[in-house]
Amino acid sequence: MKMLSCAVGVLAAILAPEASAQMVNLTGEYRCVQACGGGPIGAPAYVTQNGWDLNVLSQAGPSRAWVDWFSPSRIWVENWNEGAVYSPDGMIIQFDRGTIWQRDLGQPVVLRGR
Repeated sequence: MKMLSCAVGVLAAILAPEASAQMVNLTGEYRCVQACGGGPIGAPAYVTQNGWDLNVLSQAGPSRAWVDWFSPSRIWVENWNEGAVYSPDGMIIQFDRGTIWQRDLGQPVVLRGR
C-alpha cells in the first residue's frame, strides 16, 4: 500500500507541470512590436499550438518549436536557435534576443448610433 502511494505521488509530480503549461493556448496571430529582425514594426507572426508542440511563422521564416518541459513559461524555437518567454495570459511572447510579439486581437469594432 505504501509503495502504491509513493507511485501515485511521483506520477502526480511528473504530470503537474503538463497541466499548468497547457492552460495557456498560444495559437493565434501576433504582431511584432519591438526588434523585429529587419522587418517592420507591426509585421504579422503566427503560432499554432498542439499540446507541447508549436509551429511558428514570421518574417524570419517557419520553425518548429516546443514548450520547455522544465520551465513551462518558456518555449524553444528550433530553426532560430532561440528561446522565448510568454506572459501568463499568452498575450506577449518575448524572445531572448529582444524581439517582442503581441497577440493581434484585430481592430476594435466601432458601433455607431442609430
